[in-house]
Amino acid sequence: MRLISWNIDSLNAALTSDSNRAVLTRKVIDTILEKDPDVIALQETKLPTNGPSKKQMERLEENFKGYSYKWRSSQEPARKGYAGTMFLYKNKYSPEVFYPEIQAPDTMDSEGRIMTLDFGEFYLTQVYTPNAGDDLKRLKERQVWDEKYAEYIQSLDKEKPVLATGDYNVAHREIDLANPQNNRRSAGFTDEEREGFTSLLNKGFTDTFRHIHGDMTGVYSWWAQRVKTSKINNSGWRIDYWLVSDRLADKVVKSEMLDSGERQDHTPTMLEIDLYLDK
Repeated sequence: MRLISWNIDSLNAALTSDSNRAVLTRKVIDTILEKDPDVIALQETKLPTNGPSKKQMERLEENFKGYSYKWRSSQEPARKGYAGTMFLYKNKYSPEVFYPEIQAPDTMDSEGRIMTLDFGEFYLTQVYTPNAGDDLKRLKERQVWDEKYAEYIQSLDKEKPVLATGDYNVAHREIDLANPQNNRRSAGFTDEEREGFTSLLNKGFTDTFRHIHGDMTGVYSWWAQRVKTSKINNSGWRIDYWLVSDRLADKVVKSEMLDSGERQDHTPTMLEIDLYLDK
């Protein structure tokens, strides 16, 4: 199976806007579709509360022919048009879809951040992890989230093997970002967030990129939009992951980033794994 995950930073805009950024986003979608993935996981979709509009559904049908899709949008009391996730999977599959809540703090459970597919032999779950925010104003809530999320996917793992992906909003090790010394107390590289990710892995999960590539440096999944030269200079962070249950690690064939061209922000991540399904 080939699976691709991407924080798209507004599927809403990609489907309805003709801005330069939306055009670049659609080029990345083309790159994804050229890989002919079995499943596509999207984070930060920013779709309306009730999901895609009629026009957006038409565009989804045009752009993702041969795929079924399920979404989860931010709901009150959380902000509208915020966060959100979507799974697209080839029509030959018919997984059961879950929209879990993990007893997270604040409005995090209402922000559409987790979706899970049950393929029978394994679970596939995606997450858009809350950012600790400017001045780390949401760091305490983020720490609770990390604990609750780890408990959640550990509970899945007790039932059957798990593939877990998404924007985890943390660079785990110093080699996972270009400038660790300058970012010690930056959101996404605090000791607290890094320890939370270590704790997650210690519950029985493998970071597939490190499993395949070891201590390779200079490979990132996100470059700050606010810094125009961040991608040109490859001053990036690796904050998007494909994790698998430890017992699936040896079935991983590839774990890598896809080229998103000149578009800054996140780039898609791809996993190839020896799992064969008929439906």
